[in-house]
Amino acid sequence: MTQPFHLAIPVQNLEISRAFYRDVLQCDEGRSSDLWVDFNFFGHQLVIHQKEDFQPQRISNPVDGHDVPVPHFGVVLTWEDWHQLSERLQANETQFIIEPTTRFRGKPGEQATMFFNDPEGNALEFKAFKDIGQLFAK
Repeated sequence: MTQPFHLAIPVQNLEISRAFYRDVLQCDEGRSSDLWVDFNFFGHQLVIHQKEDFQPQRISNPVDGHDVPVPHFGVVLTWEDWHQLSERLQANETQFIIEPTTRFRGKPGEQATMFFNDPEGNALEFKAFKDIGQLFAK
């Protein structure tokens, strides 16, 4: 069985970030304190930690014709769940770094992908494969 990962990230405004992960991404909230909040991030544990002097870096790397933000994190969703999230984010007027698109079309690893920032500038990528067997295709 694959075990969930744990990721802790800094945020300046705990309440704005809490609302984003809870309400926009619809992640269930777990334990919390005045300085951090746990979320069920699509079956994984994400913890946001308030760090008032946090300044995210703005760097990128070219991938398939797009400037992909580095670092970034996210999850691989099912094809249907990815499209539902994409529609919800678009209806919420999310400002995308890379609009929902298909990357590596017709090549090994073809995938639906989208990039956007949380309210603190942490870059997220959500992707999906019609054929999950292509996840690690060369």
